[in-house]
Amino acid sequence: MGSQTKHNYAPEKNQTLSEAAAEIQQLLKQLEQSNPNATDIEKTAFVNIAIPATTKQRLLSALESGGKEALKELLDNPYVNVGMAIVEGWQNP
Repeated sequence: MGSQTKHNYAPEKNQTLSEAAAEIQQLLKQLEQSNPNATDIEKTAFVNIAIPATTKQRLLSALESGGKEALKELLDNPYVNVGMAIVEGWQNP
């Protein structure tokens, strides 16, 4: 075993987190324009339908390496709570 680094902040993981955060944020902005009164449940459902399962898996894998704090830093403030709730829902379906 030896001494292994538990958290690997590989550039590709950070890129995956960054891309996923941008995609979630873009989808939420899109919904906000078409339905400004959407509830958090509606926002979550919209993003869940729009993002393919393979993308969700890549994000979850990157999230395990980069942590929730990294994702929070990538989401703009108004989208942090909904974005994190969406991702946490993917972790615990």
